[in-house]
Amino acid sequence: MAATTGRTRAIARALTALLPMAPYADIEAIRAGAGARDMREMPASIAVWLATIAHVRHAHTDYDRLLAEGYDRDAARFFVVDEINRTLTRWRATRLLDGEESE
Repeated sequence: MAATTGRTRAIARALTALLPMAPYADIEAIRAGAGARDMREMPASIAVWLATIAHVRHAHTDYDRLLAEGYDRDAARFFVVDEINRTLTRWRATRLLDGEESE
């Protein structure tokens, strides 16, 4: 339980540092993603970053529509980098997505 509490606090700190102005509903979705079992071995800051990009990609861009239209994942990810960065900028994120890291 103590490790979980420590991890929860580390995720909360990483969220506050990365996304100071993100809406509550988005923060909660990102918190859940960062706390997922497959993210446990990563440092909290990396888990939060990856969860943020995945959430924004699916909830705030045309990524899923592009996939449905037949684009492959890499192409769809390439085409939504600017949309992701616009959302991150609105949230006053301290980091933006580089087109090279749009994994």
